[in-house]
Amino acid sequence: MELKLLDAELSVCKVRSINDIDLGTDFFFIGKTDEEISLVCPRTSVPAETTERDDGWRGFRIQGKLDFSLIGILSRISAVLAENRIGIFAVSTFNTDYILVKERDITKAVKVLEDAGYVFV
Repeated sequence: MELKLLDAELSVCKVRSINDIDLGTDFFFIGKTDEEISLVCPRTSVPAETTERDDGWRGFRIQGKLDFSLIGILSRISAVLAENRIGIFAVSTFNTDYILVKERDITKAVKVLEDAGYVFV
């Protein structure tokens, strides 16, 4: 399976309003529930008004469009990382999954995933 490392340093934060988010940014994820609005975006695009913020994340995506019938892809990747004591923050889109790890762990994450048979493109 092919994985693609993302270039940007990412931040995970909470905002009070979706109106605070620059929807023109090329890369971001918004999660909204009855309890919070979460945002993942490049560190350089974090809104001025956040209620909480955690910088220093890097990410990679599973290349290609994943069919909904596929089972266990994210589970297998997260298991490899967990076995190597690397925490994750996962986000899914309609097409694929994105896995974020802290910047300090990205080199180790790439190595252990390559050792497990994953290919970074």
